[in-house]
Amino acid sequence: MRKTFVNTLISLMRENKDIYLLTGDLGFSVFDDLKKDFPANFLNIGVSEANMIGIAAGLALCKKQVFVYSIIPFITFRVLEQIRNDLCYQKLPVKLVGVGGGLSYGAAGTTHHSIEDLAVMTSIPGMTVISPGDPKEVEMAVRESLKLDGPCFIRLGRNGEPILHDENFSFSIGKGIILKRGIDICIFAIGNMLETAVEVSNILEKSNIKTEVISIHTLKPLDEKIIVNSSKNKKLIVSIEEHIETGGLGTKIADVLMKYQVYKKLIKFALPDTFVHNVGSQKYLREIFSLTPEKIASKIIIELNK
Repeated sequence: MRKTFVNTLISLMRENKDIYLLTGDLGFSVFDDLKKDFPANFLNIGVSEANMIGIAAGLALCKKQVFVYSIIPFITFRVLEQIRNDLCYQKLPVKLVGVGGGLSYGAAGTTHHSIEDLAVMTSIPGMTVISPGDPKEVEMAVRESLKLDGPCFIRLGRNGEPILHDENFSFSIGKGIILKRGIDICIFAIGNMLETAVEVSNILEKSNIKTEVISIHTLKPLDEKIIVNSSKNKKLIVSIEEHIETGGLGTKIADVLMKYQVYKKLIKFALPDTFVHNVGSQKYLREIFSLTPEKIASKIIIELNK
């Protein structure tokens, strides 16, 4: 995802010299090509994230298109007051790009985990929140973000995520995407758990469970229509996210189902309301918290057989 973001930004800078990238002393080697081709458009602000948001706001007021890049906890929690007051209150079109969604930085510990960010960022008035599920969604999210007239947060994984969409897929901010159609259950997934959702559906197909898989790449504004239409005729609704259960995708879906009186059973696969004290890779931590395709599929089958 990170590589796709950088390549997309370079492509956009070739078309628009008013696009700037700010970073807080991160991205060494990652941005080498961008710095070489557009040295005046790359600003390393140093370990001064609050100041970085202020500079981004100033550039936006000068009609520049600004992307701000950092590890998610440093570009959300560390600078929340500046995001709220400098960007959202003034409705400035600054794009906050955070890398390391969920447990991507597993071994780095709690300081580098981003398991509460979606709940926090969606709570701020005027903030658009996007969490792409594969590199193709990343490219389109970056391109479409230039059309927004207010701030947005784009949550990325790291590197190595597979492409899940074909060449003809359609992407719009605020509109979910149906990857697979099915009549028995519906799985809604966000961000780097989209791959897991597809793998779960493949496991369930072996048990003749026809599974619909939907990418909710935009958590705010949320595509309520696709949630309602895809849920009302299913036996079971499932949400999968690498985020604490509180305030994340599952919570948003539950709110929508209640709002439109769609009375279906919802199972939320998410992280518990606790800091992660275990140390290990993202794969290892997913195993601990039962966010693997096998464990998710097993629980779904048990629920369907009740």
